[in-house]
Order: sequence, then structure tokens, then C-alpha cells
Amino acid sequence: MKAIAVHPGKPNSVHLAELPKPSIEDVPNGRGVLVRVLKVGVDATDREINDALYGNAPPGYNFLVMGHECFGIVEEVGPNVKGLKPGDYVTATVRRPGGSIYDQIGTYDMTSEETYYERGINLLHGFLTEYFVDDPEYIVRVPGGLKHLHVLMEPMSVAAKAIQQAYEAQRRMRVWRPKIAYVLGAGQIGLLTTMLLKARGLEVYTVARSAAPTLNSEIVEAYEATYVSLADTSLKDLAARVGKPDIIVDATGSSAVAFSAMNVLNLNGVLVWTSITGGAKNAEVPADKVNLEWVLGNKLLLGTVNANREYFESGIRDFALGEMMWPQVTERILTNPVDGLENYAEMIRLLVEEKSALKVWVNVADE
Repeated sequence: MKAIAVHPGKPNSVHLAELPKPSIEDVPNGRGVLVRVLKVGVDATDREINDALYGNAPPGYNFLVMGHECFGIVEEVGPNVKGLKPGDYVTATVRRPGGSIYDQIGTYDMTSEETYYERGINLLHGFLTEYFVDDPEYIVRVPGGLKHLHVLMEPMSVAAKAIQQAYEAQRRMRVWRPKIAYVLGAGQIGLLTTMLLKARGLEVYTVARSAAPTLNSEIVEAYEATYVSLADTSLKDLAARVGKPDIIVDATGSSAVAFSAMNVLNLNGVLVWTSITGGAKNAEVPADKVNLEWVLGNKLLLGTVNANREYFESGIRDFALGEMMWPQVTERILTNPVDGLENYAEMIRLLVEEKSALKVWVNVADE
């Protein structure tokens, strides 16, 4: 079967590869689930892997199949699989467990090991192929009523985890009732985070570089949040005008912006970093000022990486709520389809050149 892959460590090596079709027998104990891939989303992570900023091939291969945002349909299940059946729409988690205690209890996204395993990112093939097989622990059913949001399931799990982890960490405060939130970045993660925070009743300001009107700003406003352009308003000016935020979620992909957010966080607040910044950029930070204000202000910095099953499931429930509150808004994030695995060059072109491309995905197969 066909697959879109890269040679890790070699920039711009995206190509069409071949793999044998998997079988449910590839997973032991009768727990195999064979999924026919319908659509796979791609994002900045895939672009950076093609730029050779990170990523490693699975043992025995000199290439890595890309793609970690999948949507497919179950074709066959092993005799010991419960809760899934042929015809079910599904997505799949990205991380796979290593050997730490966190890996073994289902929180493999919180591993304490230096080596991590992520489908389409590190040491495991991704989903940009025709079929994959996995254990049902890592496959999450998607209601048919949400199939129009398809490849957004994985990005939504990241946003859901960021918010849930922030609230969980802030239980240290005994009473924490955030009122103002800043979301930095208006890409897919930023927009989905905006929706989640608005659904929790916060006053949300979504901050991005581009001046309105843009599709991104229109989606923010459709979620009943406020879009702010850094072209005419700095974070400092925003905080002076509307108040310091109790929670900030950075989804910009810019380490400079992530660090600058430290300067405006409210007392007892939490700053969540979701960005993965492959590169070697340096940024100047007012270290003494930040140190003083963060110690005296009981402020928290939280890093979060992609999600385990719990957050996929909660993200899907959040989608259902979002569709009831703001119907037909979230699907506007899905902007740029690419038909067929063989069109991998167009997929990369959109990721690299098309600045208006909010969400790129590959239509791998029809239902």
C-alpha cells in the first residue's frame, strides 16, 4: 500500500513509499483493529519533520511515514475487541507507551523516559497511508454526527488536555475561578482552545499577528470571543485595557511569544505552552523581573504535549457541545483538502507557501 514518508535527518525528503498492508493478526491476543484511512490532517509538525528538525524512523526502516491526525473507518476487528465494530468512524491517539510507570497506567503522554514513541513523529509510522492496525486502547470512536470535523479530533485533544491540565494544576489554589483568558495564536489549536474557554464562560481574547478581517478572526468572533491583532495592540497594552489574564494558552509556535507571555500573566495565573519549536532561536527575557513577579505572584508555567485517550474522548464531547452552541463554525477551520496520497508535493506546498491555509488535510479514500 502507498504511504507518504520522509527520510529523517534529510531535509525536503518527502516521497511516496510502500508498505505491506497490515493485518489484525499483527496485534497479539486477538486485539487487532484494522482501520481504512479516510483522511489525515497535517500541520506545522509535519512541515518541521520534512525540514529534518526532528523525527526518527522506526527500527528496520530508513523512512518514517508521516501524519498524526487521522480519521478512518473500522474494517475488521479481532475476536477479543469490545466496543468497536466494522463501519465505526474512528480516530487514533499519537503517543504509544514506553516502560515508565506513567506509560503503563495509560498516561503515556506523561512519560518520564527520554525516548518517546509517537506515530508519524518519532520511531513509529504515522497514518498517511491506506490502512493501519492498532490495539483498541489507542483507537477512539467518533460519532457519525461529528464526521464532518474528521481530522480535527487530534488537534482538539491537544486543546482539551491543555485546558483540563491547567484547571487540574490550579486545584493547588483551593479556589480558582478564572475570568479572563488570552489565547496566543489563531491556528487550529488556538481556535479550538478559544471555543473550549468560551464554553467554560471565560472572557476570551485570541491574539494573532494578522490584522482583521481574516478567516481566523471571523471564526474567533463567531465563537463570541475577541480577536486582537499584534499589528496594532501589544500584550502589555491589551492587559492594561482589559485586565491581566488568569490563564494564557500559547499556541503560536514562536518561543519568543511564549516567553513574552510571562510578562502579562495575572497573580495566581497559569501559562500553558502547547507549541513545539524546533530550531535554535534565542530570545531576550527580563529574567529578574519575571523571577520576582512569578515567585511573589504564585504563577505557574505548564508544558503540555499531545494527548492520551482520556483527552480524545473529552475533546469529542466538547465538539458536541460546541456544535450545539456555535453550529457550522468549527468546520470553517477545514480549509485546504488535497486529494490522494500521490499528491504529497501539493500537501507540502500548502504547508510551506499558503499562509491562508488554516487546516490542510489529505483525502486518502472515499467511504
